[in-house]
Amino acid sequence: MKKLFLFKVFVFLFITLFCALGTWQLYRLQWKQDLINDIKKGLESVPILYTSDLNKNYQRVKLSGEYIFKKQIYLYSLNQKGAPGYDVITPFQTTNKENVLINRGWIQKDKKNNLPMISTLTDITGMLRMANRRNIFTPENDIKENVWFYLNSEDIEKSTGMQFSKYIVYLEDKNIKIPQPKKITIDLPNNHLKYAITWYSISISILFYYLYFRRNK
Repeated sequence: MKKLFLFKVFVFLFITLFCALGTWQLYRLQWKQDLINDIKKGLESVPILYTSDLNKNYQRVKLSGEYIFKKQIYLYSLNQKGAPGYDVITPFQTTNKENVLINRGWIQKDKKNNLPMISTLTDITGMLRMANRRNIFTPENDIKENVWFYLNSEDIEKSTGMQFSKYIVYLEDKNIKIPQPKKITIDLPNNHLKYAITWYSISISILFYYLYFRRNK
């Protein structure tokens, strides 16, 4: 009798768990679809003049001003092929004296501190994106060696002596090769529906097995 009770509890717990995982994947599916729609709208948008009040992800913007190369940040990143390197994050001051961080693109590790010289005064076009948040696996920034793993306002102000918006401008320029501007597309992996069906299928299989067991007991 006790074994039968434990078996029922086991079946109930696993059915609940796998149904919960399936439902979570459906929420993730909606989130991913909303994200893809936001990126698509952003890519199709006309660039507007940047101001520090803008707080819309994937809004294309245009800026005029000056790069501040001496305060450049190297953010550890993998390229599309999985090779390690850095995103080059360069402070930029607009003609309206507003500070903004520009993600100029990705470089190989050996290119750090050895980038081609470009004019400090420039007009640029890019896309706004909120800086990625740190998770529990993210290492601490090495500000002294200028090797960063995440961007946070406290460390940035300590390193640069400047304050910035939480949104970064990702440079758009097909003519630049080094750093290689990061391409923002709607081609994102979206397997959440498949995962949801898998979890729900496992739940149904367990339920059928349990009913079969009860019937043939």
